[in-house]
Amino acid sequence: MRREHRPYFLKKAYLRFQQAYARYFLRPQFDYLGNGYTITQPWNIKIFGAPIKLGKHANILSTSDKKIRLTVWAEDKNKGGIEIGNYCLICPGVRISSADYIRIGNNTMLASHAYITDADWHGIYNRIWTLGPTAPVSIGENVWIGDSAIICKGVTIGDNSIIGAGSVVIRSIPPNTIAAGNPARVVKELDPTQSFIMRSEWFADPAKLKKEIDDLDLENLQGNSIFHWLRTLFFPRQTD
Repeated sequence: MRREHRPYFLKKAYLRFQQAYARYFLRPQFDYLGNGYTITQPWNIKIFGAPIKLGKHANILSTSDKKIRLTVWAEDKNKGGIEIGNYCLICPGVRISSADYIRIGNNTMLASHAYITDADWHGIYNRIWTLGPTAPVSIGENVWIGDSAIICKGVTIGDNSIIGAGSVVIRSIPPNTIAAGNPARVVKELDPTQSFIMRSEWFADPAKLKKEIDDLDLENLQGNSIFHWLRTLFFPRQTD
């Protein structure tokens, strides 16, 4: 489809249903889920284990073919946990698996299929040792993890850094750098004189932001009727 064909009222009802589903069925699975979240298709987010914490104004995008999985599975009851800060973006297909502890700072973005783990999930010589060696992972603030990147155990990624798509990070990455490759290495340093515009600034006035998005929907969906929408579903045209 070239554009959205649903009527405005139908899209609003669907968004309200998603929020209600997240509130009643998904939120209780978190040890903490901050307010102001936006979650698409929350039934495609799979939570297992505890503690799992997610800060305020989270933006989680899931699809039926790219589920998001947050998993805590530890041998020691004093270990294992996932803590994600405020204003974070989690894209379809992201997986985060913890047996030690994984901390992700505010304003961080995780692109589609990114994988973060603090364990090997099997021993090298002992293949029935289900966890293998573990070491905590720390991802700083305003970090951008690219599509299909893998962050391995024991890694620290500094503030503002970018991990290139498809990279495998097995060693720590300093702040204010771009790292890429397998294994990932620093390929560029960011300009220290440039200031960052972070996701938190987008949410500086939540009420205003909500109205702007609603006005945009109203403009884009103007003129869509229920009959028009049904026609595009069952009898699509090339111009739809």
